[in-house]
Amino acid sequence: MKKLFEYLKDYRRDAVLAPAFKLLEAFLDLLVPLVVAKIIDVGIAQNNHPYIYKMVALMFVLAGAGLASSITAQFFAARSSVGCVTDMRQGLFDHIQKFSYSELDQIGTDTLITRLTSDMQQVQNGLNMALRLLLRSPIIVLGSMVMAFTIDVKCALVFVVAIPILSLVVFLIMRSSIPMFRKLQKKLDRLLGNTRENLTGVRVVRAFGREGDAVREFDQNNDELTRYAERVGRLSALLNPMTYAIVNIATIVLIQVGAIRVNLGAIQQGQVVALYNYMAQMIIELIKFAQLVVLINRSIACAERIQNVFNIQPSMAFPSQDMPAQENPETDAAVAFDHVTFTYEQGGAPALEDISFTVKKGQTIGIIGGTGSGKSTLVNLIPRFYDATDGKVCVWGENVRDYPEGKLNARIGYVPQRVTLFKGTISDNLRWGKEKASAAEMNQALATAQVKDVVDQKTGGLNFELQQNGHNLSGGQRQRLTIARALVRDPDILIMDDSASALDFATDAALRRAIHKLHRNMTVFIVSQRTASVMDADQILVLDEGKLVGKGTHDELLAHNQIYQEIYYSQFPKDEQKEDPTGGEAA
Repeated sequence: MKKLFEYLKDYRRDAVLAPAFKLLEAFLDLLVPLVVAKIIDVGIAQNNHPYIYKMVALMFVLAGAGLASSITAQFFAARSSVGCVTDMRQGLFDHIQKFSYSELDQIGTDTLITRLTSDMQQVQNGLNMALRLLLRSPIIVLGSMVMAFTIDVKCALVFVVAIPILSLVVFLIMRSSIPMFRKLQKKLDRLLGNTRENLTGVRVVRAFGREGDAVREFDQNNDELTRYAERVGRLSALLNPMTYAIVNIATIVLIQVGAIRVNLGAIQQGQVVALYNYMAQMIIELIKFAQLVVLINRSIACAERIQNVFNIQPSMAFPSQDMPAQENPETDAAVAFDHVTFTYEQGGAPALEDISFTVKKGQTIGIIGGTGSGKSTLVNLIPRFYDATDGKVCVWGENVRDYPEGKLNARIGYVPQRVTLFKGTISDNLRWGKEKASAAEMNQALATAQVKDVVDQKTGGLNFELQQNGHNLSGGQRQRLTIARALVRDPDILIMDDSASALDFATDAALRRAIHKLHRNMTVFIVSQRTASVMDADQILVLDEGKLVGKGTHDELLAHNQIYQEIYYSQFPKDEQKEDPTGGEAA
């Protein structure tokens, strides 16, 4: 809620004018029963037609003024609520962009999507209604009681008893329903996560014939959400009948007391009608207020969920842009790990433990190891997607923590393990690497990535439209496009995180030869489970269960490193049978 009020400050004028005009409308509505009473007690009782016409004209004036006030209030309420939530949505999106991979892993994509869409919409609706009715309804209720006292004190006592009872009912239901709405949104998160997982993985679901399981899981989550929503709805639905019952009982008592007072000559018939009209106004406003309470309850729950995301502070701090990192021009090291240990949030055991190595500028480094050995984690520390738990990661002789935000990433070309392309043309996707890349630069990157012939065959070439995540391309074509996107940047460091897994050996070899022909100042990291992809590297790092268990060239590791031997011979089993001249097996 705190953030909501912070963003509402920019629209404080509209936020004040909206309820102000609604209060004016409420004041005008409170005058109408008095006019009706005058028509009955003076105009009709005395058969004074000119007076009746004058009072009817006054009623039309009050109605017109009330309508104008209502429209004006709606305009200001809409402008303030939409503007405030639009700014808050942008602020939340910008805040999320500052999160490191650790925060994103911890919160989850599905929850963030719900916060930015469904929760924001609920807050907008709740704010709009609150600005229009939150003050109007109580003012009408309390104003009706005050106006009743101006007519007759004894009749007004009915209002004095009814209003506190109604307020207590609304408060009790509101206090019980707010936590339930919060839980309801969490169940919506779970359903959204299940839906997203099944829709994005629909090919795998169908490939394994698990459509039935996917449907049953969705039905289970959907039914759970529905049952809980019905439970919340039943509690909220109590508000209307309970308020109806209390107000109708109060109306019966009011008419009875009013009839007695008329017989005694204390009040006139028109005044009883005015009292009844005030009670009727209370009924209408309480119905509105009951609906408003339900909506505001949900909005408060959603606002608190949004606030929880704002409360998460990014774990990474960056120095000011005015204080650029002081790279060491004398060092020939492009990347250096100094006793680096890294543990994922709530990960238990370290994913990397006491890693130390140095990579010179222009070298090609291969990183190999079994599944879960920490290969991707290691290269993710270089562009500072994560911060090392212990130790130090240096790039060009400077700690990665000392680079201003964006400065380090601007010089690194990163090809993620999971292919991600965006809806748009091929050139649009390539320009993620370099915003003002020319056609020649893009074609050069495509040629190096061994995908230019594929692009040339597409209708429009670089202007060929890709579907979301490039689903109108094959897996290998998508991988090569992501490599081209990194190459078009002409990076100082190129990181390819198992980015050739969908390529055949010939294309993979051609890709590595083409990258090797690029200027030798570029440092290349190749993460792969194929020994063929890394065997020509200047240095190979062998990881096993988060530890660096080998470092050297292909020949050195094949001769002395057991882990590397196991990986190599599992892919080239024939070499294992070759014996050396002395009669022993070749290392």
